Amino acid sequence: MSTQERSDELLELLGQERVRQILAATSQESRSAKELSTECDVALSTIYRRVEDMITNDLLVEQTRIESDGSHHSVYEAKVDHLDVDIDDGTIDVSVHVRENASERFSRIWSEIRES
Repeated sequence: MSTQERSDELLELLGQERVRQILAATSQESRSAKELSTECDVALSTIYRRVEDMITNDLLVEQTRIESDGSHHSVYEAKVDHLDVDIDDGTIDVSVHVRENASERFSRIWSEIRES
């Protein structure tokens, strides 16, 4: 996929109200699909479709929440730290800057050290 196609896909995705609602809600704390469905006041099937698109485009990350009774379910957390939209020379480029958890940051730094 070209940079322009990726930018177009991200802009189209972010143009959807439900996607923005999910992104805002999951930027505060991890939430289950059911919690998102209630908060966004939409069907669970809509949440699952949007969440899948958002994971594919690196906007969300899926994790497993283990409850005190031993049951578990998926929760979603915003992976985006910020977005940059650059308009230059007849093109629009969207860059997604993702949040790194501690293990990802350590792995990246360790790789950079080993490469130097």
